[in-house]
Amino acid sequence: MERPEPTPTTPAPRRGRPPKTAAERDEGNRRQALIAAAAKLFRTKGFDATSTRDIAAAADMQSGSPFYFFQSKQALLHAVMQEGMARVAVTQSDTLKALGAGASAHDKLRALIRHHFEVLLGPYSDFIPVMLYEWRSLTPEQRADVTQIKDAYESVWIPVLRALHRSGHIKAKPGAARLLIFGALHWAVQWYSVDGPMTLDEISAQAMKLFTGEA
Repeated sequence: MERPEPTPTTPAPRRGRPPKTAAERDEGNRRQALIAAAAKLFRTKGFDATSTRDIAAAADMQSGSPFYFFQSKQALLHAVMQEGMARVAVTQSDTLKALGAGASAHDKLRALIRHHFEVLLGPYSDFIPVMLYEWRSLTPEQRADVTQIKDAYESVWIPVLRALHRSGHIKAKPGAARLLIFGALHWAVQWYSVDGPMTLDEISAQAMKLFTGEA
């Protein structure tokens, strides 16, 4: 008896989003290039002194290219802050996960401080200074959006500061400690130099001594 020929099966549909096309990947890369160029120029020249033509030239694009991705220069400023904060929220989470479940509050604060210095002073550090100096250039709606992301980023510090407050290693109330610590860390943008006497690891260690009295 002849065997019946096998019936071809229909491949199971793939789950999730379909892979991006080459054109979509290129468009995403161009958008990110504009954001990176804008962040650097907004930091070095200031928002008002930077034109969309400057940004396009820095991204090696035609002068009208920014308006293909963003409605205005102000929308591009919003994207610089919004995407910058969203990205570091992810890297901060990864930093804490790498410590493991048994990490002490001291270990966590040390890691958070070192990560934040990397965000402020590392090779991809333009967007937080832009956020600090150009905050008033956003619309109220844009400020509310960025504030929500910023608050989520900073809220991760509160349980750590509470634990250190309970143990007596930080005397200030956790809410006040958060504000004072971030104020001190952000000021490093004004004085830190990669050619100076301290590395990011060394200023992180000094910050821990200042905030917790750690020997």
